[in-house]
Amino acid sequence: MSVVTVQLGQCGNQVGLELFDTLYNDAQAGQRKTYATASCGRFFHQTEHGEHVARAVLIDMEPKVIKQNFSKTAKSGKWKYDNASGFNQRQGTGNNWANGFCIQGPRHREAVEDILRREVERCDRLHGFLALMSVAGGTGSGVGTHVTQCLRDVYPKSFIVNHLIWPYRTGEVIVQNYNSVLTLGHLYQLSDGLLVHENDTAHRICSQLLHIKDISIADINKVIAHQLGTVLQPALTADSNGVYSTNPLGIDWQLRPLAVSERTRSLTGSNVNTSLANLLILRGKDVFSAETGIFDDAALYSSWLSPKDAFKIWKCPVSFNKYEKTATLVSNSQALIEPLDNMVRKAWSMFAARAYIHQYTKFGISEEDFLESFTFTEQIISSYSQLGCNV
Repeated sequence: MSVVTVQLGQCGNQVGLELFDTLYNDAQAGQRKTYATASCGRFFHQTEHGEHVARAVLIDMEPKVIKQNFSKTAKSGKWKYDNASGFNQRQGTGNNWANGFCIQGPRHREAVEDILRREVERCDRLHGFLALMSVAGGTGSGVGTHVTQCLRDVYPKSFIVNHLIWPYRTGEVIVQNYNSVLTLGHLYQLSDGLLVHENDTAHRICSQLLHIKDISIADINKVIAHQLGTVLQPALTADSNGVYSTNPLGIDWQLRPLAVSERTRSLTGSNVNTSLANLLILRGKDVFSAETGIFDDAALYSSWLSPKDAFKIWKCPVSFNKYEKTATLVSNSQALIEPLDNMVRKAWSMFAARAYIHQYTKFGISEEDFLESFTFTEQIISSYSQLGCNV
């Protein structure tokens, strides 16, 4: 079953390049043939000359990053993008969500749908779409939300998972909180799953774990791609006869509408990060003897859930990307309450002061649209805040 990746905006295209590189390197790292075949077949198709071509559509309102991606992969000699899978126009959205969602997205909808359809037709069996996008800027968030709406309209039965890059709290774009509220308010109704990576968390990993002194965007993207790759690669499980099967995007996204990778609080004491569901992915040596009993603690989950229903584990003896052992936790939990609340609070303050509202209304977003998105995001915060309450 194949997954078509949609790379949106500068951020989505840069992360997408690193992600496919990670997936390809992992599949080719001396792994078992069954694993390599399943992995490559899911994210790449092969030409008659044996070249691996990413199952991807690249979309941006500026040509620079897409051209760089094409050039880098062509020179690498490992895998490449199909030059016909890129869409770019010299019609930038700036950092305005409304311009991307209301103007540029609809203007180019037919062309984008044609490229998507062509990529889908290359799949023997389509499982779904993975959309990579930032929530802060204009193209990734605005056009990305519109493209997600297109995917939902054209492929209503396919899974759609949106991978969202959360901006630095110190600020990247002055209207990033507006853009984030509007993005989440719409995607929560369209997507089967939202998988979030925070730039601040990835930055700390670069600094504290990888000991990188001068941290670049490329370093951040490599960390995000590595973590995302461990979630996306097929988890191989062996039955009693030693036959391996694969589980593509096997998270039950309908039970996990908002998930965050690699972010947890203390599992002991009073500061418990209450969860709706946890997925633990163990790869490599000694996975079948790993002790995971801590996740059976009922205190980790909402009172109306049993750990048996809320906790799933994948164990795969094949190592990931030459690492002897890896462990990744994908958690649908209260971990995002704080950054969500911080984002909504700042957006409300700007909205109350009427700051930059005209930059959105001139492109067709009304104040009622803002209020509706505020309502959705505040409902998310409220629902997750109540997870730890007794019902």
